[in-house]
Amino acid sequence: MKLDILVFAAHPDDAELACSGTIAASIAQGKKVGIVDFTQGELGTRGTPEIRLQEALESSRILNLSARENLGFKDILFMDDTHHQLEVVKMIRKYQPEIVLANAISDRHPDHAKGGEVVSKACFVSGLRKVETILEDQVQSPWRPKYVYHYIQNNYIQPDFVVDISEFWSSKIESIMAFKSQFYDPENKEPESFISSKHFLDFIEARAREFGHSINVAYGEGFTKERMIGISDLFDLK
Repeated sequence: MKLDILVFAAHPDDAELACSGTIAASIAQGKKVGIVDFTQGELGTRGTPEIRLQEALESSRILNLSARENLGFKDILFMDDTHHQLEVVKMIRKYQPEIVLANAISDRHPDHAKGGEVVSKACFVSGLRKVETILEDQVQSPWRPKYVYHYIQNNYIQPDFVVDISEFWSSKIESIMAFKSQFYDPENKEPESFISSKHFLDFIEARAREFGHSINVAYGEGFTKERMIGISDLFDLK
């Protein structure tokens, strides 16, 4: 299945927190979007790998994703090395996306910047004809996405562009709350984590309002680029 956009995320819920509004907006435009999670978040304070996989399935249903996979990398302990890069290459060649969205270039959680680096390098390697990968007993063809962008997560990073997600704010929140084990729930008796307080969800809304305010809309999501963005029509700018 060829996708228009492939989103890579170090943990289940990274994509939902940072760019699910953009995902929902793109799908509403008729684009095919998929997510590949690196880990099962097994070292997180709350939940279990099994619970988080089920939550990811529910979020995928809410967003109407065309595909979602989990590569089973070790939470915290996966490396930016050849093995992990080639596993990502297999996904890029499998889905042949035009656009790749990846973790933030720097962030509070070490897996985020590390994940972003793995994806950035894999996107280049994926286009090299002499790098062979095999998936399901088939030799894959090289493929390099046209564009690689990094979503912004916990730490503030000045975005290179902001996507208007105002019409899809409710979808974003619904997809986030599909991860019931991770976010605010007064009935949950597990230890509180950095992201499980009500204040964290307030922060997510505040960040979206801040980015939205920067482009004169209600809610926005910010991204950084890897290379200069070119346009052919000044009226494409908003």
